[in-house]
Amino acid sequence: MSALVLLYADVLKKPLGDIRSVIRSTTPARLPVVLTRDEVRTLLANLEGEPKLVANLLYGSGLRLAEALSLRVKDLDLDCGEIRVRRGKGAKDRITMLADSATPALREHLTRVKSLHDKDLRAGHGRVQLPGALERKSPAWGKYFGWQWVFPAHRRHVDADTGEIRRHHLHESVVQRAIQRAVRAGGITKHASCHTLRHSFATHLLEDGYDIRTVQELLGHTDVATTMVYTHVLNRNRIGVRSPADKLEE
Repeated sequence: MSALVLLYADVLKKPLGDIRSVIRSTTPARLPVVLTRDEVRTLLANLEGEPKLVANLLYGSGLRLAEALSLRVKDLDLDCGEIRVRRGKGAKDRITMLADSATPALREHLTRVKSLHDKDLRAGHGRVQLPGALERKSPAWGKYFGWQWVFPAHRRHVDADTGEIRRHHLHESVVQRAIQRAVRAGGITKHASCHTLRHSFATHLLEDGYDIRTVQELLGHTDVATTMVYTHVLNRNRIGVRSPADKLEE
């Protein structure tokens, strides 16, 4: 609509005038795909390595894939069981839970990340890209371990702007492909993806009796109406109606 208004006003020089009465198209409402708990177990059982760690954060903490991969070491509080998500969707920060079951594997993983970072430092590299103005104001922080990616890429690259050899975080496609392989290997027929684990996180919390506002805060939704969609896919009969087909067997 904005493009058409600009075209007629600035290019064709024929302003459309008042268009408030024009009916605009709407996006069809679709219910999210949600896995059962057994399907989540099957999916995770067919994953290994870093993709499995990331998948545990998607399901165990309700993170988006981009949020999980952009985590810095300092954003994890393993002792308190918390994750601080910085600049999530809408550039908002939030705190969400860290599953106790994921903590031991994350501790071991961070030990390996520290060894990799030390190796990069010995090679004269090891400086990670900093967010916002910190890249200019405090460039030395880029070598601190706390600012390193939780899931660093396996290969280093040459930064196009600075010419430095750096290590970015793991690419999204690495996890996405691993999830798709796990879905096929587990015989899961649903159209599941990385984001399906986040949907499952929210739905299973509601099944366990947590209130909608708590789930909204953990997911980082601005509007509770966005979170309410998960009430439509709960794996239980919320309205208490018994199907007449069930009475045929009595």
